[in-house]
Amino acid sequence: MIRFDATERNPDIILLIVTLILVIVGTVMIYSSSSIMAMERFKDGQFFLKKQLIFVLMGLGAMLLMTRIPYEELKKFAYPGVIVSLVLLTLVLIPKIGVRVGGAARWLKVGFFTFQVTELVKIFVVLFLAHFLTRKAMYTKELLRGIVIPMGVTMFLVGLVVIEPDFGGAVLITMILMFMLYLAGARIRYLAGLVAMLIPVGVGALLFKSYRLARLTTFLDPWRDPQNSGFQIIQSLISFGSGGAFGVGVGDGRQKLFYLPEAHTDFILAIIAEESGFIGVAIIICLFAVFVIRGFLISFKAPDKFSTLLAAGLTMIIALEAFVNIAGVMGLIPLKGLALPFLSYGGTSLIASLAMVGILLNISTHEE
Repeated sequence: MIRFDATERNPDIILLIVTLILVIVGTVMIYSSSSIMAMERFKDGQFFLKKQLIFVLMGLGAMLLMTRIPYEELKKFAYPGVIVSLVLLTLVLIPKIGVRVGGAARWLKVGFFTFQVTELVKIFVVLFLAHFLTRKAMYTKELLRGIVIPMGVTMFLVGLVVIEPDFGGAVLITMILMFMLYLAGARIRYLAGLVAMLIPVGVGALLFKSYRLARLTTFLDPWRDPQNSGFQIIQSLISFGSGGAFGVGVGDGRQKLFYLPEAHTDFILAIIAEESGFIGVAIIICLFAVFVIRGFLISFKAPDKFSTLLAAGLTMIIALEAFVNIAGVMGLIPLKGLALPFLSYGGTSLIASLAMVGILLNISTHEE
């Protein structure tokens, strides 16, 4: 049981309820979408469900811990967090230390647990920016001390993320940087200049790797290569079309029967669409909308600039990840390989997301 001082408010119950609903729905759908594959691969239809339940317990523990630690204490981890991010992003690139999956070295293995480094880096970047921009508030409108320094630190980490490679994660962190600089009061013309500088870099990075360009061309015309590059998104669209208004019923979907790759991870929304239909997808989107609104309300009502920037940055992480995943599986933007927060299978994403919720709940108890 969480205890609060008499001077504190109760945590944002709406944010908590929305989060728990998303986690419960995600756990159910992970079992529905992975049981056949788990039986085929591991002779245990509950293999992924059991692991996800462990991740849920670990995530709820992290959320509870973050509600108990005063958010002001997190300032102590702002600069060490940058160092930890630098070390982890370097280790993940070292052969035999970093775990390479699908040609990308994004994971580190600690004992029995494998975690994705970028998920932690996002939180540390937001924490660093919130602390730095609060301490240097008087220099926010200056180019050198207000923008160049925080941008330089963040973009150095982004460069390491690109090397993994994780282009989607790099773009997300860059967008969070611009968003937090804007909230901190940076001049619009400086931010516009930075965007103008970064666009050619992003286009160059897109053209430099053929698979990134292939994702773009696949997005524009997935039916040009339906058996190869366009297969995944076509199967996702079939899932959405098969669900109709009310779906075929939870557990009765067909696309998870080895048609749709990564059905329990990045494309879990496609399975939700097939089994619960338009209504189910609409409910999921509405839940994320409520989550984002409550997160920004917590930010706007926060008692100081540090907590305002911290809450806004953490909310923006969830908002961007949800938008990119949902839009990607619907074919509205090129696929980026980002998990759907609270719903997709995976320990790092879930634990990190629930830890962020814990910080938001913590800040909400100090609302003015």
